[in-house]
Amino acid sequence: MFIDMHVHEWSFSRDSIMPLKDIVARAKEMGMGAICITDHDSLGIKTEAERYSREIGFPIFVGVEVLTVQGDIVAFGSPYAFQPRTIDAQEFINYVHSYGGACFSAHPFRNNNRGLEEHLGVVKMLDGVEVLNGSTSLEANRTALEYSRKYNIQPVACSDAHKLEKLGCYATWLPEDPRTLEEFIQVLRSGKCRPAIWEGDHYRIVEDF
Repeated sequence: MFIDMHVHEWSFSRDSIMPLKDIVARAKEMGMGAICITDHDSLGIKTEAERYSREIGFPIFVGVEVLTVQGDIVAFGSPYAFQPRTIDAQEFINYVHSYGGACFSAHPFRNNNRGLEEHLGVVKMLDGVEVLNGSTSLEANRTALEYSRKYNIQPVACSDAHKLEKLGCYATWLPEDPRTLEEFIQVLRSGKCRPAIWEGDHYRIVEDF
């Protein structure tokens, strides 16, 4: 299964212009098996996304992108969305895992003071790191790939889309086809996921770029 694990919907991420139905429709067109909504510091879309997912029979996994003191982390399974810069990165990772969740570092080396940067080599128990992020420079993405290898952190790829033309430009290949959030978290924590690039009509799994 291919899935874009870092997407912003307009109801609770005010910098997004994408409604949920358009996100799902585009994900289906691109052959994804599911889609994730990870709004900034909010789980507000969760109830509506779960309802719509049941209605159309397409998995929608809701997570949250939390700006920790050290930088952004995308998490699934957290029952609470912390406000920006109010929790330490390691404390947040521990919190997510205490609820059986999973999390990964978002755009760690993007030049906007929102990535973990060198803290990526300090924090423990991350389940992944974005080595391809659709709103980040190639140079910064390659630095993330280097850190992923150096510290043996699972590499993932995500669009970080706020508009439809960016959705799915990068995605992550999962070795299984999860249908529930709990199943998705288990696959994400398996360490067997791989980054992929959209080639216009299909996804290509990559090791280098």
